Formats: sequence, C-alpha cells, structure tokens
Amino acid sequence: MTPNDFTATEYIVGTNPLVIRRRVKWGECDPAGVVYTVTFSEYVISAAELFYGSLFGTTPQRAKDEQGFGTPTRALDFDFRRSLRPDEEFEMTVTVGEIRNRTYVLRICARTLDGDIAFLAHLTPVCVARGERRSIDIPPAFRQALERYHNACAAEGCAAEGGPA
Repeated sequence: MTPNDFTATEYIVGTNPLVIRRRVKWGECDPAGVVYTVTFSEYVISAAELFYGSLFGTTPQRAKDEQGFGTPTRALDFDFRRSLRPDEEFEMTVTVGEIRNRTYVLRICARTLDGDIAFLAHLTPVCVARGERRSIDIPPAFRQALERYHNACAAEGCAAEGGPA
C-alpha cells in the first residue's frame, strides 16, 4: 500500500443536495464496535459546517464572521434506525426545512452505501450577533442563500426523509 491508497474519512460527493460521505473511525466506537451515541452529534455538526462552506463558497466561520453572526444549536433531535460500525461508510444528505425569523432547520438523512437509513436528524441553529450572543433575525444574504438552496433541492425532488417526529 502507498499513502495514496488511503481516502479521507469525510468528503463531499454531491452538491445539490449536499451529500457527504463519511467512514466510521475506530475511536468513534465503543468496545463492542458500535458508534457512540454522542458521536452522531459530531457527524451532524460536521455536515452543517460543510453545508455552510458549500453555501458560502468559503470557510463557514469566516463567512459568518464577515456577516457578523453565529449559528449555535438551539435544538438537535435524532431518529436512529440502525447502528454503524468501524470502517463502515455512510452518506449524509443535507436539506433545508423550515426557515423562520431567527432559526432554520437542517435535515440530515444518513444512509449506508446499500441505501439503508442509519439515522435522521433535525438540527435547528439560531442566528446570534457575534460577540453579543443575543438572537437576531437571519441576516438577509444568509436567508436568501438558504431559500435558494431549499428551492433548488425542491425543484430536484431531493427532500430528505421525514426525520424525527
């Protein structure tokens, strides 16, 4: 084997909708070889960061800094369908659900490469003013980007699975 025989453990495989392929690492699992529950939160936050990078065309924190806002998590819920094990690859599809005044919903549907749903998640960030940590309306440019992405995905018929109830 050469160093080039290895692949990244996380990378983008599609952009409309955004699809991220990820490989489970041994350190993300318990001794029985099942992904720790808390690790799924990391998967979702990582998918959100890649989504922001794709949406803005730059690094997510730089783009949000330039616009003067942050996006801490207000809510996160899961519907687990099957376990994931070390070296197993899965894909997370990110779509935009509701866009409200200060919050919006990112829907993440994770599937094995065989197409089985591993988990569904809803991430609800809230927009806050940087430095002040007070909630603000979604900045207009960001709202427009979310709406464009949502509409483009809807036109392609790529809505994510229903997600958690």
